[in-house]
Amino acid sequence: MSLRNALLAMLTSQPMTGYDVYKNFQTSVGYVWHAPDSQIYPELRRMEQDGLIRGETVPWGKRGTKKRYSITEAGVESFEAWLNAPPEYQRERDPVRLRAAYLEWANPTASADFFRAHIAYHSARVEDWEDMIRTLLDHSNPTLAKRIEGKAREEVARITAYKVFAYEGMIARAQAEIEWAEKGLELVERLGGQG
Repeated sequence: MSLRNALLAMLTSQPMTGYDVYKNFQTSVGYVWHAPDSQIYPELRRMEQDGLIRGETVPWGKRGTKKRYSITEAGVESFEAWLNAPPEYQRERDPVRLRAAYLEWANPTASADFFRAHIAYHSARVEDWEDMIRTLLDHSNPTLAKRIEGKAREEVARITAYKVFAYEGMIARAQAEIEWAEKGLELVERLGGQG
């Protein structure tokens, strides 16, 4: 259901073709909910069957056509219902913590490499999300620019603030991951080759 709501969120800004959805997904919603095109296109078809979006065939190129999707009133209602419901939490599936719990089986070099890779990954994510916040604040993010088009200044500030807040949460979580992995490196160094 989260993919469905992520797609509805995208389509609240403007009608889009499947390709536009996929392309914009990678540069906006995709930062907080990953989905490959192999999941996006089938979900768009299911959403159309469920009446949440409407597909319209539009010309493409000299002889081709594409399907452009727009959100329906039922889609808006579904999206709003999801936003106004309490969050649903799922039980943890954390392959990184699972692996960390059994690092006594790994050699110290591999254990240290594991934590360094974790630090590098999350450091790169922090940079990505800081860039995203910059494009949100200066309104150069194309999806946001379309969403705020014609809105009053107060509404623009409100829309932008919530999106920035979400990415600040992602940064905080990534920084906590970096701190955890730095402690893991210290642990590997302290324990050395024991085991």
